[in-house]
Order: sequence, then C-alpha cells, then structure tokens
Amino acid sequence: MQRSLTLASGTGVMGQTPMWKIVGAALALCALAACQSGPPMGPPVSTPIYAPPPPPPPSNSGGFRDSDFGWSTGSGTGQIVGVLAYKGDAARYACQDVVLTPETPWSRARMRMLYLSTTASAVPVEDVRTRTPAESNNYAKYARRAQCNAAGRFSFTGLPDGGWYVITVAAPVGGGERMAVMRRVETHGDTVKVVLR
Repeated sequence: MQRSLTLASGTGVMGQTPMWKIVGAALALCALAACQSGPPMGPPVSTPIYAPPPPPPPSNSGGFRDSDFGWSTGSGTGQIVGVLAYKGDAARYACQDVVLTPETPWSRARMRMLYLSTTASAVPVEDVRTRTPAESNNYAKYARRAQCNAAGRFSFTGLPDGGWYVITVAAPVGGGERMAVMRRVETHGDTVKVVLR
C-alpha cells in the first residue's frame, strides 16, 4: 500500500493534523522544558544549617595569683578621697573601715560574685556573707585600709596607677540593716574623688 503526503497543504494522512501545528507544539514543549531545567530566578535560597551553640566564654577569674597583685604593692602619687553618702531607710548612715582592693582578674570575679557587679553596688551585708566562699590565699595582704571620720570621709595616698575597688559598710545610726557599698575607681597619678552611694 502506498501512502502519500500533501506537502502543499501541510497536512498528512495521519489524523489529518496540519504539520505546522505538530512542529509548533514540539517547539513549545522544548521551550517549556528549557525553562524548567534552568537556574531559579531571584536570590539563591539558602537552607539553614544546624550549628552547635558557641562554647561558653573562658572564665576570667584565672584563680588567685600573687603575681597579679604585684603592681599594687608599689608606691605612686595617686590618691583617693572619698565620702559615704548612702541613702536608705535610715535617716543617717556611718562607716568605720574602708577597704581598698587592687583590681585583678581574681578580684574582679570576686566583686561579681559578692556584689553582683564589677563597677558599683550597694547590697545587704548578710547577702554578701552568704555568697562569700571559704578561701585560703594571700588576698588580705594586698588590701589597704583607712578609717572613716565622723563625717564619713576617708582617704588613701601613695597609690600606684591602676584600678581599685573601694568597699565599706554603711551602718544606719540607731540600728537597722547594714549595707555593703562598693565602687570601682582608677588612679593615674592624680587625686580621684569617690562618693559611696
């Protein structure tokens, strides 16, 4: 059997479908396939990747080391002149002893533990006592001490340059809750005035 195609009309014997429609449909399918296989449009989509939490920062307490306190044993021209001006429930507060502690990694961690701050704080004395750990070190020999006068004023002289913690107990005149007051100061060969509030 012989089959014939009528090329002029663009139609074939098979289903009598025009040839240009078949070619057009094939080209459209190719174009659609090319669009689907190409890269996606717009910014790349990143899939979140699980990352473990960062490790905790290293402790800056570093343990007690006499060498960290060595700088504070020298003399200098620095002075700290201070006054207790704490205001609380009582009408007036007085102080007796003032302790000056050199700033080191160990003492900074100690201030954070006892006073919940490394810059300034006023907390009940009993709270500080409950947070004070049993320790065996030479810390006390590096602390300097001064006395408050009747007006709550005190001073330290001959200090080398560095950071210091000024600490005293504000005791209400007539009785009541005593407060431990702490402030951080720095000496640079000059006179630093501090108000303990």
